[in-house]
Amino acid sequence: MSLEIKVPTVGESITEVTLSQWLKQDGDYVEMDENIAELESDKATFELPAEKAGILRIIAQEGDTLEIGAVVCTIEEGEAPAGGSAPAAAPAAEASSTAAPAAVAKDEDPDSYAAGTASPAAAKILREKGIDPSTIKGTGKDGRITKEDAEKAQPVAKTAAPAAKPAAPAATPAAAPVAGSRNERREKLSSLRKTIAKRLVAVKNETAMLTTFNEVNMQPIMDLRAKYKDTFKEKFGIGLGFMSFFTKAVTTALAEWPAVNARIEENEIVYSDFADVSIAVSAPKGLVVPVIRNAESMSLEQIEKAIATLAGKARDNKLTIDEMTGGTFTITNGGVFGSMMSTPIINAPQSAILGMHNIIQRPIAENGQVVIRPMMYIALSYDHRIIDGRESVSFLVRVKQLLEDPARLLLGV
Repeated sequence: MSLEIKVPTVGESITEVTLSQWLKQDGDYVEMDENIAELESDKATFELPAEKAGILRIIAQEGDTLEIGAVVCTIEEGEAPAGGSAPAAAPAAEASSTAAPAAVAKDEDPDSYAAGTASPAAAKILREKGIDPSTIKGTGKDGRITKEDAEKAQPVAKTAAPAAKPAAPAATPAAAPVAGSRNERREKLSSLRKTIAKRLVAVKNETAMLTTFNEVNMQPIMDLRAKYKDTFKEKFGIGLGFMSFFTKAVTTALAEWPAVNARIEENEIVYSDFADVSIAVSAPKGLVVPVIRNAESMSLEQIEKAIATLAGKARDNKLTIDEMTGGTFTITNGGVFGSMMSTPIINAPQSAILGMHNIIQRPIAENGQVVIRPMMYIALSYDHRIIDGRESVSFLVRVKQLLEDPARLLLGV
């Protein structure tokens, strides 16, 4: 008796997921609660566990988009082999072949397809390559075309044009060495990337977004870090970075200019008396914005630890949906990639986002003298429907004031 493994419900607003990766192969023996696949929604990546022990039979393929409740695979009754590996589908005498029949067992059921035909997995690969299965000599049992055969197959039909027609430039054999390669490759948009694209376009089309700029003399903060960074790390076990100073400055300014921390819901403006700060992090599969809850009540040490924890989860694709939703304001740091100035896009439904940039030694006038200081441009993009020019500029000036005199962050003045 087999058990169907279906896509679980992962969130109220999520209706479909993408099967990003199989962690086990077809025909493998799996233990109960062992992770067998990775599913990717438009908000997060999560793992799919086996609901019973047995033999895995794969139904959905990597890259497939599946609705909630769709069958991903089945698990059949079976016992773990003595060697700890999946049952072999061919005699040991044939195992040394370059196209081992054992690969058939991991690709398809040998008794399900007629001789000379391709398995579903192999057929899919051949369709993508534009190869006729009848031109492939299968190495599986009774001449069946295996997944390995399909992967090794080359689209020979494109290597030469018919004699009656001149060969087009695009039909040049891939194997022929030419100067200046013009290769292209196509990748399916992930659920996360599609959602990012939709949200960014929606923000540009549905908000009255405007950006105001200022610059910050980072010398005071750099001096403070240089003086206390070793003591800070010894006491709290975490490094002292710039992001905690910016987060504290932002939460202080948000309390003074609450419209920057507000959002529009239908015909109402919702003001939050707390600051849930979203920190933009570049993850392997795209930009994510995990949230630091009630950042206004946190110390520099607590903020640094929260950022380190969330950034680590982002890099490992372990962020939960709850950790990425509900922010009231966003900070993004393009300076780590060398950006000098940019106009960040609002993270809807929020109404404002602060962009940090790289620090450059530049000459500035200070007390009537030209001096060299480490300067950073900062940018505030905001929704002009809620936030007026006075509020946006005053907010950014307040952030600048707090950063250039960090003692104000401790004294609250």
